[in-house]
Amino acid sequence: MSRITNRISARVAAIAESPTLAVDAKAKALKAAGEDVVGFGAGEPDFPTPAHVVEAAVAAAQDPAMHRYTPTPGLPELRAAIAAKTKRDSGLEVSPEQVIVTNGGKHAVYASFAVLCDPGDEIIVPAPFWVTYPEAIALAGGVAKVIPTSEASGFRVTVEQLEAARTERTKAVLFVSPSNPTGAVYPKEEIEAIGYWALRHGIWVITDEIYEHLTYGEHTFASMPTLVPDLADQCLVLNGVAKTYAMTGWRVGWMIGPKDAIKAATNYQSHATSNVCNVAQKAALAAVAGDLEAVKMMRTAFERRGRLMHSMLSDIPGVSCMEPQGAFYCFPSFEKLLGRPVGEQGRVAKDTLELADIILSEAKVALVPGEAFGAPGYARLSFALADKDLEEGVRRLQRLFA
Repeated sequence: MSRITNRISARVAAIAESPTLAVDAKAKALKAAGEDVVGFGAGEPDFPTPAHVVEAAVAAAQDPAMHRYTPTPGLPELRAAIAAKTKRDSGLEVSPEQVIVTNGGKHAVYASFAVLCDPGDEIIVPAPFWVTYPEAIALAGGVAKVIPTSEASGFRVTVEQLEAARTERTKAVLFVSPSNPTGAVYPKEEIEAIGYWALRHGIWVITDEIYEHLTYGEHTFASMPTLVPDLADQCLVLNGVAKTYAMTGWRVGWMIGPKDAIKAATNYQSHATSNVCNVAQKAALAAVAGDLEAVKMMRTAFERRGRLMHSMLSDIPGVSCMEPQGAFYCFPSFEKLLGRPVGEQGRVAKDTLELADIILSEAKVALVPGEAFGAPGYARLSFALADKDLEEGVRRLQRLFA
């Protein structure tokens, strides 16, 4: 009898579980078991989806036309609305034919690498990075070439670092501002410099703009292909409704790019998933075609929470933390707390993976260790949770490390 020796493909077997979702699941499991856990792991707004968006979904669910297959790249009216919203919000003018609607922003990320990568192609990825990027690159046959940054550099990569990392195999550079996990926002002149560098060397740019509306203080969002118009022919813009409209569970994202890339992505999606759920697309249409009042309210709350969390974390001896400039994360360094006794049991952590486990066990606080983001010594804490929970969670850290 023959025996299957490799039951799971090596490519898929190498994929790690999403650390952010794993932390969130563990925190929820402890809560379900009766533990009083404060979870800083999840990267999603804690606000409800705006009422008019939900109402549009209800109406769509009752429309028989929405019970059938629709065009793979998205409902024509939604693609047109996304093009109009992009012009309104970032100044980038595109046609509806340059838009494909995807099953969430995460699917847009994977599709972009699937469209661009041949085996061995290198994608330059500044670290800290969102946990999904390297996995999506590997699944597409590419190689993530990671460039480290730190709090000292504002978690921003320089053109000099990009040039040092460039090889004949470099296919694209990944650019994210505002950043998950660091909360960093690049100033316009640095975005422009990176864009012209990519244009000069014929390198694609994949720019993830999912947090475009969540910037604080003097920091503002700018879209690279708007600042460098000639880059549009070698640039993919990724976005979605998840963060701006508190719609993480609706799973609607999109990719914007040159028509040949969108055609390729459409062919890929036609075999992978077909069209995105029509009810969710109609909800997304109501969101992007409407105003930005809901996100203004959320942004005000997030800015207040971010400043509060930054202040409280900075009060912990040995912890340093950049004040968040965008998104809804603090990314403090816990490096000086490693190698020393922590808590009542005096456990010693050699890295932030072990430290996060100690924090969850003894303080009942869930956070994501920096190793998940290519940044050992750091940790990500989301401030997309109620103020009272935020304060209680950070107070527990203060007591643990006192």
